[in-house]
Amino acid sequence: MALNTSPEAPVPVGQVSRLIGGWIDRLGAVWVEGQITQISRRPGAGVVFLTLRDPAHDVSLSVTCYRAVFDRVADVVSEGARVVLHAKPEWYAPRGQLSLRAAEIRPVGVGELLARLEQLKKSLAAEGLFAAGRKRPLPFLPQLIGLVCGRASAAERDVLENARHRWPAVRFEVRNVPVQGVHAVPRVIEAVEELDKAPDVDVIIVARGGGSVEDLLPFSDERLVRSVAACRTPVVSAIGHEPDSPLLDLVADLRASTPTDAAKRVVPDVGEELTRVRQLRERALRCVTAHLDREERGLASVRARPSVQRPQRMVEEREAQVGALTDRARRTLGHLLDRADSELSHTHARVVALSPAATLRRGYAVLQHADGSVVRDAAEVSAEEELRARVAEGEFTVRPVTGSVTDSVTGSVTGPAVGPPA
Repeated sequence: MALNTSPEAPVPVGQVSRLIGGWIDRLGAVWVEGQITQISRRPGAGVVFLTLRDPAHDVSLSVTCYRAVFDRVADVVSEGARVVLHAKPEWYAPRGQLSLRAAEIRPVGVGELLARLEQLKKSLAAEGLFAAGRKRPLPFLPQLIGLVCGRASAAERDVLENARHRWPAVRFEVRNVPVQGVHAVPRVIEAVEELDKAPDVDVIIVARGGGSVEDLLPFSDERLVRSVAACRTPVVSAIGHEPDSPLLDLVADLRASTPTDAAKRVVPDVGEELTRVRQLRERALRCVTAHLDREERGLASVRARPSVQRPQRMVEEREAQVGALTDRARRTLGHLLDRADSELSHTHARVVALSPAATLRRGYAVLQHADGSVVRDAAEVSAEEELRARVAEGEFTVRPVTGSVTDSVTGSVTGPAVGPPA
């Protein structure tokens, strides 16, 4: 129940402490899981003092237990180990201190840890944090590399030496942090986020040497995995050896089997690149030379053609063809004209032979009335009518003579005689 207090009626410290102790006593014994960060075993003391920390949150509690309880697990429990203990919360009223009195301590087995990691892995994969589409490509030649590793560790030495051996001009921004234990996760997250915010850092390498499953647990922490997934800078995971596979390997943009492999994957080898450049230059030279040789052969083949060596020959051949066609056309046209002239001459001769003029030249004459009509019947001519007689070489006027004329052949009367005018 809440206390009724006021500035005029305050509660003494001892009473508050006793009340808190009473509330805590009512909690009863509980099973608690955490990571042991400190073990204090004083010689001759019958009590062992532990510090139990929540790996996912920055919360710690003091734990006490009898030496007999701790001795049962002393061979398998050390600082950094995960344990499950059965303890009762206790309140030490004189100092206002909360602690847990452990009656049983059970180490968390590797199989159980791996099962929990597998469950966390499936949960994060379902969120898409391990998807291949999220992976960012590494720069070909990073100018500044961020390195997160343990202080004076073999992983740091392997990365720096191999990278500078491959490309001496490469620069590093190193962040030395704890890579195992209770402080590893927050310090690694802090270093990664700091390097990610640096504008000059092109890629971040998180490196650590080999170790047991418990030693590598910080690199499977959910907070670290989410922090790396949120980075804008490409991250390379180089944790442990080839068989080790913390969750950081899955969320990183590139997984290296070892720190040495990370240096080789991130930094190109200057010797290999120079060799590749030389090979490419030689290949380009061969291609250009082969192309020039092919073009020269083609040009020589073109220049060897008769049309190129003596270009006027084509004009001369065409001139001869034009001359031959012109002569042929002239002969054809001459034949046509000669045939037409012959036909015209024959037609003219026939026309002349059949024309009235030819009849007139044989001594005949054509009589015409004054209006130009031809006299075809003697009855058409009246007495004293002047007629025009047309002969081969001109015409003259005649007048019919009174009386009739007898045809010398038939003896019939043909009409009045016609004679010259009086």
